Amino acid sequence: MALHFDRTEFDSRRDRLVIEMADRKLDAIVLFAQESMYWLTGYDTFGFCFFQSLVVKADGSMVLLTRSADMRQAKHTSIIENVILWTDRDKADPTVDLRNLLNDLDLLGCRIGVEYDTHGLTGHNARLLDEQLKTFGKIEDASDLVSRLRLFKSAAEIKKAERAAALSDEAFEAALPLIKQGGDEGAILAAMQGAIFAGGGDYPANEFIIGSGADALLCRYKSGRRKLTKNDQLTLEWSGVFAHYHAPMMRTVLVGKATKRHQELYEAAHEALTAVERAMVPGQTFGDVFDAHAKVMEAHGLTRHRLNACGYSVGARFTPSWMDKQMFFAGNPEPIAPDMTLFAHMIIMDSDSETAMTLGRTYLTTDGAPRSLSRLDLDLIVQ
Repeated sequence: MALHFDRTEFDSRRDRLVIEMADRKLDAIVLFAQESMYWLTGYDTFGFCFFQSLVVKADGSMVLLTRSADMRQAKHTSIIENVILWTDRDKADPTVDLRNLLNDLDLLGCRIGVEYDTHGLTGHNARLLDEQLKTFGKIEDASDLVSRLRLFKSAAEIKKAERAAALSDEAFEAALPLIKQGGDEGAILAAMQGAIFAGGGDYPANEFIIGSGADALLCRYKSGRRKLTKNDQLTLEWSGVFAHYHAPMMRTVLVGKATKRHQELYEAAHEALTAVERAMVPGQTFGDVFDAHAKVMEAHGLTRHRLNACGYSVGARFTPSWMDKQMFFAGNPEPIAPDMTLFAHMIIMDSDSETAMTLGRTYLTTDGAPRSLSRLDLDLIVQ
């Protein structure tokens, strides 16, 4: 098998899940999130774009329901021993196969948790599933269960995140010589992704963000390329990825010269990130981290130019996003605890002057101050 972790690591994760299921009095949980299946078993596929689910019983036993195209994938990349196939055919309804599987597992009338909040379960399939299970037993939404277990990283996972962060640094260093007048965005992206692949990394769970000129104010990838001008701004958000573990970074790099507005926004971003670092400690919450960022932005008169979130948990994720559920936004009560990998981004987009400034990196939380996983400094870069 092509496993990224020792079997003892997966045994420990299963045991943690079984304890949580017992606390919630669940007889079984039906998982649909690919990152949940990967975390629990090592199962590595993009086949979740079709219907598949992993059923975990209270005793820790597991059965995967999937298509024939993923049968060998499951056997090769995971510890799953029992794989059941549903058949592609006209008017196929795999939720019927899932209901039959639950019945075969003697779960009729039992308390079953379902992982609804995931890209691995479409609204269409969720409606079919609910129809099949409405008289089956007591069904409840357990979307947060594995998601929260994944928030706390083991020593083995931290090593993967550290390697991902090293790849993030290498990607940025590969890009810097190309960020100059006449530099091509396509060549910059190719250098960054190439450095990650050459270092043994993976595809990211979502596209890298790249935008120059007016597009430097966008916080999403868009199709199309341009070449950098004599005085330009380039915003990049990217992530090294290793065994699907992500360590994102974000920077706005200037070409030619820094305007007064660029300098003002950089100073605010740097001050806000420093404030976030001070708040990213046990005893504080995710909401406290956001408030630290917002307070600095307000002091600089930038409230309307900032976003309503300033980061999130990261880890092993699959398409379409490397973002985990736990985010830095106002009022989030999730406590900061040791051994979380958290991405903090300061994003300031001044549409009035079309000036962009971003600054962000991934941290490992500890018993005290967080540790940046990047070895690069936070200086304003003018090429």
